[in-house]
Amino acid sequence: MKQLIEQEAQHCAEIIKQGGIILYPTDTIWGLGCDATNTQAVKRICQIKQRDENKSLIVLVESENKLLKYVKQIPEMAWPFLEFSVRPITIIYPGAMNLSALVISKDGSVGIRIPRHEFCNRLMVLSGRPLVSTSANISGHPAPVCFDEIPESIKSKADYIVNLENEKKKKGIPSVILKIELNGTFRFLRK
Repeated sequence: MKQLIEQEAQHCAEIIKQGGIILYPTDTIWGLGCDATNTQAVKRICQIKQRDENKSLIVLVESENKLLKYVKQIPEMAWPFLEFSVRPITIIYPGAMNLSALVISKDGSVGIRIPRHEFCNRLMVLSGRPLVSTSANISGHPAPVCFDEIPESIKSKADYIVNLENEKKKKGIPSVILKIELNGTFRFLRK
């Protein structure tokens, strides 16, 4: 299995570096992904999903060390959530930087998750890029909770569909979303 994960991650890393779109398993649900610093690739994802470009997108990075490359400051309050959250957690940080403007909210914040998922993390290491992670559905429709629920209209527009976890019937669930301000105030946007 490790060899297959490595092969898929290497192949996808090349696609990501070239501005391509992948359909891939994550620590939550299947997602559409691309280089979160490549505005043309992010635009393509918005087109595939029929999603308004003014809506921000979630970004994945492989470690806490990478956070400071994409946000100016990590609020102190974020650390306990990062360390102790049992469920996957996306934290919305103020002061986004070094990312496509299309993944950043109007208030300058960005939602970032550090997945506990071998394939995702290996892909980010090999590509050297943060990944967009958005549900594999048409905007406004229910998010598919397993591969079989992903619409053909989404599958057919991805440059590559990762050949891992396609047979799993396990129902994935979206991440918790938490917005944290520099002053330490926070609120859950999705539990």
